Amino acid sequence: MAVGPYGALLEAVRGVRWPARRHASSVSPGTHRARTRGVASEFAEYRPYRQGDDPRRIDWKLLARSDRAYTRLAPNHSVMPTTIGVDASASMAFPERPSGEGAAPAFEKWEAAKRIAIACAAIARASGDPVGLAVAGGGGLTRLSARTRRGIVAEIARTLDAITPRGSGSLAEAFAQAGKRVLLITDCLGDVNALRRASRAHVAGGGEVLVAHVVSRAELEVPVGAILATDPEDTSVKRSLTATSHPAYRAAFDSWRAEVAGDWRDDGIAYVEVLDDEPADIVVRRVVAPPSSAGTRA
Repeated sequence: MAVGPYGALLEAVRGVRWPARRHASSVSPGTHRARTRGVASEFAEYRPYRQGDDPRRIDWKLLARSDRAYTRLAPNHSVMPTTIGVDASASMAFPERPSGEGAAPAFEKWEAAKRIAIACAAIARASGDPVGLAVAGGGGLTRLSARTRRGIVAEIARTLDAITPRGSGSLAEAFAQAGKRVLLITDCLGDVNALRRASRAHVAGGGEVLVAHVVSRAELEVPVGAILATDPEDTSVKRSLTATSHPAYRAAFDSWRAEVAGDWRDDGIAYVEVLDDEPADIVVRRVVAPPSSAGTRA
């Protein structure tokens, strides 16, 4: 499936699966384990035979041994409606990447966020899950309802390509019409407390939330020399950074990252930090991995 410039990425994640982290409650058939039991071929447990059960599911050997009829049960599987929430605030417009004359500016954090979102959308859609999009920035909230139809991944890609990160927006609003599973792709530099509250409420209601925290390599490796840093979402806030203050900056930034990661995990939210220069196909494998194998970056 080739979607413009993302064809190679989508080919690289072909076959990757995104299992639910908790049993799904949907009644629609799909690939995720549901809370109910059915009578499929994958054995889970026995249940005493009830009138109306399919006789083909009776364990005849057990009937012969015990003189009692039991039906073989198996886990039902269901779909997991998925919403991918992407932070398009001004802080995601960093750092700017040189582009050709007349070309639109490109921003490393935003480009990484787009590729993660598109790849994860393709993975969810390949499993038969409805997938939608919510993008929050200075232009308000842009939303695509979760669908399974062919072309939804291309529509998500076109929508993201048409957006330039600017201003400030509340990604917490993405939960208003979100699917059961929500992936948040953000640099956690906006109103993260509101986003955490919305995430906790979603999980308490039986949903699932994952956070991909996008960090720029340029934020970790600040060039040597005097720099005047400006808050992209409030240009009146400026801080000077000199060569002698670089170590203190890095220590403060590392401490903040550790605090952010700890807060999300304390809330019971799956959290993965990603760097904007990492290959997106490797990143999404960490994002969608089940808890026992999901990796994090320090």
